[in-house]
Amino acid sequence: MKIYIKNHPFHYEIENITRLFFPYEKLQVVKFIDNEITEYESPYILTEINDEISVTVNFRNFQKTETTTKTEDEKENERLISSVLYNLLTEYTGIKMPWGMITGIRPVKYFRNLKENYSEEYAKEYFKNSYFVSDEKINLAKITEKYEKDIINSSKENSFSLYVSIPFCPSRCSYCSFVSQSVARTKHLIEPYVDLLCKEIEYTGNIAKENNLHLETVYIGGGTPTTLNPNQLEKMIKAINSSFNMETCREFTVEAGRPDTITADKLKVLKDNGVTRISINPQTLNDSVLEKIGRKHTAQNALEMFDLAGTYDFNCTNADLIAGLPTDTVESFAHSLDKLVEKNLENITVHTLSIKRSADYTEQGLTTNKEDAERTGKMLQYAEETLFNKGYVPYYLYRQSRMVGNFENVGWSKVGKEGLYNVFIMDETHSILACGAGGATKLKNHQTNCLTRIFNYKFPYEYIDHFDEILNRKDKVNNFFKELK
Repeated sequence: MKIYIKNHPFHYEIENITRLFFPYEKLQVVKFIDNEITEYESPYILTEINDEISVTVNFRNFQKTETTTKTEDEKENERLISSVLYNLLTEYTGIKMPWGMITGIRPVKYFRNLKENYSEEYAKEYFKNSYFVSDEKINLAKITEKYEKDIINSSKENSFSLYVSIPFCPSRCSYCSFVSQSVARTKHLIEPYVDLLCKEIEYTGNIAKENNLHLETVYIGGGTPTTLNPNQLEKMIKAINSSFNMETCREFTVEAGRPDTITADKLKVLKDNGVTRISINPQTLNDSVLEKIGRKHTAQNALEMFDLAGTYDFNCTNADLIAGLPTDTVESFAHSLDKLVEKNLENITVHTLSIKRSADYTEQGLTTNKEDAERTGKMLQYAEETLFNKGYVPYYLYRQSRMVGNFENVGWSKVGKEGLYNVFIMDETHSILACGAGGATKLKNHQTNCLTRIFNYKFPYEYIDHFDEILNRKDKVNNFFKELK
């Protein structure tokens, strides 16, 4: 499908609106200023701004043009041309998106900005009338923002969080697009990777101390951090504890992740070395679905790991579920959620399936349709009703591209057990210093609210082969904070 952009610069938002309705369609954007194109290749979308704003959708069985009045405000013109396109595509497909034409990953942050600059009522009306967000999602954004706010306000200006990447997994899940390496192929890299990672952690800790930065949270993610053996886990965590001032650290999370990587020895290492929060992520408790997504553990294995983790008395245990997995049913999803609720976990995160370009599912040609979206919507509705009734509250929310039904991911928690790091990174509250392959350091300038990003090499072999460059890039962190003084 071709998207023609005529006399305006809003190609990015026009493409994103189109992708809401056609997430798997190959889109070609054609930009031109004058009238040299007189014939368009069907199917096509033509968006243009001259004396007025005009959008034409020309498909095989649907040809329609709509116009609206141009304004003097460029930002408003962008919204207007997007809304005309959104309404035409809604008419063509018969699909009303739950988040309307909001395409960003942080709708709650957008809601908060409107609320703080105007009022909560204004934010609700703007979401509804200007972006066509459903009443249900407006309410979810409002409640989530309430629980986020106290966490955000608790962060001081010189605060930061530490992210440590372990880019190894026992195997790659079919839906996954993260840069993680199967242990079967890369086991020989783990030991040298951990050795160098500890050096980067120490180097980063020195930078934090030199600039008097205040560590709020630590998050070890991946990949699957518990792919490491107990000795490697302990070595890495001890490097963190010795390199940073942990007296200010309010939360220390490790993604225990895959139940088949968890052992009593590893949990003991985590508990003995100051980890306060873990996440065990079965994604479903349906054995046939687990097999379909490439997991090697069973539902019973996962439930046993929650019981085992409970004996170590972590401050918070989280579980992840995914709504919309292939072959999963509403009833099966409800059973999975109910089983986790029975465990009385402090956190339950409900994700919506997102099929990214680099995932195995995409390579297999898997796509989703309107029926999949309706099924997923029922799953999320059940989760919301159940978790509210059981005393959980939504404390952070984000969205991704190619999500089934254009829904969302929501972190639910018992009040007072919210995952601080999740809020800080999603809101972009403060700087995130990242160590390890695939790590993205994000440096927050609180005067301008701008972020400076510094990226590590993505793959473990690149990280190992170019480790000197990793440390050189860390010097940019030091320079950033010195320039702020």
